[in-house]
Amino acid sequence: MKPQMTGKVVLVTGAGSIGEGWGNGKAAAVLYAREGAKILAVDRNLEAAEETRRIIESEGGVCFTLAADVAKTADVERMVQACIDLFGRIDVLHNNVGIAETGGPVEASEESWNRVIAVNQTSVFLTCKHVLPHMEKQKSGVIINIASVAAIRWIGFPYAAYSASKAAMISLTKNVAMQYASLGVRANCILPGLMDTPMIREPLKAAYGGDIEVMREQRHQQSPMGRMGDAWDVAYAALFLASDNARYITGVDLVVDGGVDA
Repeated sequence: MKPQMTGKVVLVTGAGSIGEGWGNGKAAAVLYAREGAKILAVDRNLEAAEETRRIIESEGGVCFTLAADVAKTADVERMVQACIDLFGRIDVLHNNVGIAETGGPVEASEESWNRVIAVNQTSVFLTCKHVLPHMEKQKSGVIINIASVAAIRWIGFPYAAYSASKAAMISLTKNVAMQYASLGVRANCILPGLMDTPMIREPLKAAYGGDIEVMREQRHQQSPMGRMGDAWDVAYAALFLASDNARYITGVDLVVDGGVDA
């Protein structure tokens, strides 16, 4: 079978991993490349993006990297222009940037709230704002936004800013999907559940008593399947939604959580 993304250009934000192992953006970028796509891997940490590039190139794929803070307009404009200069088009925008900070409205500081909203929510607004004109001109394109099951349910501890930012991402995605449906552009959300990725280790371990292994075991037990998912579970969901196999799917929230929200 022909690879699902042959000839496609994919812009992945948050394409590095914040620690050892496979983060969602890193796995998605590698999987898109394995399926024939050309990748622009963007991350605030250029070395993290470079690690993703090295993996892709070692497998015969095409990947360029860029350091950018997608919560800043100038960086987003530069990122989008770089992709157009490199490849001439953007077929898929994969928004994976996100941070997690715990605390409810009383415990969380205003600075923490603003930081999470800027990184998780404003970044998606900015990337859509600057990528959509190119997709409209092409009369084609797909936007994949990585939200969270925390947007639609309580997951065991206060997570106010994170949950709010991810819920806003779902609504923004639906707005984009409906506005651009007749213009050849699709937009969908993926809602990962309890995932075993580098992102969970430092930000969340305090909520589980400070012990990472205790945290991992408790999160495994929270899943009806008896285990957390991983970055590849999210990546394969993204691949489906980005591919032509999902050509009649837009405005959906695809929950990838092992049954947590069932």
